[in-house]
Parts: sequence; C-alpha cells; structure tokens
Amino acid sequence: MRAIVTRLDSFGDVLLAGPAVRAVAARSDHVTLLCGPRGAPAARLLPGVDEVLVWEAPWGGFDPPPVDRAGIDALADRIDADTGLILTSFHQSPLPTALVLRLAGVRRLAADSVDYPGSLLDLRHRRAPGAHEAEAALDLAAAAGFPRPDGDDGRLRVRTPPPVTALTGPGPYVVLHPGASVPARAWSPDRAAEAVRELAAAGHRVLVTGGPGERDLTAHVAGRYGTDLGGRTEAPELSGVLAGAGAVVTGNTAPAHLAAAVGTPVVSLFAPVVPAERWRPYGVPYVLLGDQDAPCAGSRARECPVPGHPCLNTVTATDVVAAVGKLLGDA
Repeated sequence: MRAIVTRLDSFGDVLLAGPAVRAVAARSDHVTLLCGPRGAPAARLLPGVDEVLVWEAPWGGFDPPPVDRAGIDALADRIDADTGLILTSFHQSPLPTALVLRLAGVRRLAADSVDYPGSLLDLRHRRAPGAHEAEAALDLAAAAGFPRPDGDDGRLRVRTPPPVTALTGPGPYVVLHPGASVPARAWSPDRAAEAVRELAAAGHRVLVTGGPGERDLTAHVAGRYGTDLGGRTEAPELSGVLAGAGAVVTGNTAPAHLAAAVGTPVVSLFAPVVPAERWRPYGVPYVLLGDQDAPCAGSRARECPVPGHPCLNTVTATDVVAAVGKLLGDA
C-alpha cells in the first residue's frame, strides 16, 4: 500500500506530525509526505518518510500564493498513493487538500473536519477538545487504521543528527534561540541578551542559534558572553546542536519542537496567542514561562496586539536562569 500524509504548514508543524507518519509507515510500503516549503527541511528529517513532495498551497501559510490551476494539475500528476492522511491544525479545514488528493486518484482519505465533507473524505474524524497537535495526529492515524506501532513511544523523533562538535566545542552547554516565526511569539532581544549574561554568570556556556536572516539578532543576543551560531546551522546541524544541549531556551517556534524531537528539555517562552495545551514542547521535560492569561490569549496574532508585549516581557532573565537550573537538576 502506498500512503500520502499531508501537513502543509511550517517546520514545527511537520515535526509534530512525525509520530503519526511513523504509524502510517509501519503499515505501508511507501510513504510520501506532502508539505509546504517552510516544512520541507523538517520533512526530510522524519523517520518513515520515503519521499517528500513540496508544494505551496493557496489556502495556507503567511503569504499564500494565488490559485494556479496548472500548478494544482501538476501536483496531482505527481501523487501516487492509495490512501491519504490529511493533518491540519484545529482551526484549519482539510477539504481543499482533500479535493486535490481526490483529483490525484487517492481512493481513501481521512482527516479531522468540522465541516461536512461530502465525498471528499472517507473518514471524517473529530479531534478531542484540547488535544496536543501531536496527539491529535496520532488519534486520527489510529482511527484511519494506522495505530501506533508496538514499541513506539509516540514521542517526536528525527533521523540521527550529524556530528557538530566543530560548532559547539567540547563540554556542556545550553542553547538560547531568540527568534520566532512571528514577532508575537518572540521575547525581546534585550531580555534575551540579559539572559545570556545571567546564564553565563551562573556558570553555563551558552550557544545562541538562529537562521541566516537572524545574524544581527543572534550577534546582539550572544554579545561577549555567548557563542553566536546565527546562520551556521541547517536543519540537520541544528538538530545536532540541540541534541547536545542540557536545555534549550526558546519561544513557541520550530526549535522548541526540534529540541523535543532529540530529547532535550525546553524552557518555553510561550506567548498565549495559541493555546499551550496544543503547542507546548511534547514528550520532554519543560518549563512554561509567560502569562498564559494575557489579553492576547487565543488571538492567533502575528504582531502583538497589546502594547509592551507583556505576556513575554514580564519574564525576566532571572526566571530563565531558574528554569534552566530546574531542568538541569540544579534546583
């Protein structure tokens, strides 16, 4: 049986699909993962994926492209699957994706849907209220005939990272990742820089990570007290850096889920614009910081709607040092 799993969102969303992908792979001969461009690097890290198809859907993402019939036809021609699992967040509809998969000839489709699917779905599943995204995907997979395999703990997982000692240097360290996919989920750069200073003063070696477009941010945050790795890690290398850390300090963004996938505890600077119960670090020890009852709660805002960004900027560097100590067993 050839299966296709779709998750058209970002890097972190694709990582959270990983346990469900492994469940599908355990009962399939070939698994294709259909994802968007921002999720593709994560898709290539997931065990159980035989093929990655990358397509930017007009109904998702921060800046969706216009509808292009030729592009949809070309995608449908590339899909070769008997059954499909359409994974979405709780606020998204799977039905546009289901239509494309039907046009591609996928005979059996399953998804969580609050909308009447007509003939687009064979299994219209309802997710449990408040379920974590990883658990919701596993529940859907099980309902579709892909239960969690024996011996699989259901946690996030990625392929074995490459050696990264040339980046990290020898000895223990913690990682601080100051960036986020949207501004509303990011701690202030000055607070992050203060945390690096206080972590260093507490005896921790601190590595500061970030993407190619975040070099100015990581340089500012690392300062004289941390090691700046901004722009020096692609997804496989970043997984290795996070795997070697004693703890990772980051917002609700991709590295939080990548840290969980390599088994590293997380200090989560969590802005409540989305619910923590659905998006917190999954399957690893974590400390959640940030005012979860702030006025922005549940707004899904990309830019903070409250002056001063109080949900995160009330978190102090001292709070972060204490949280890191707790995860490392120092407190």
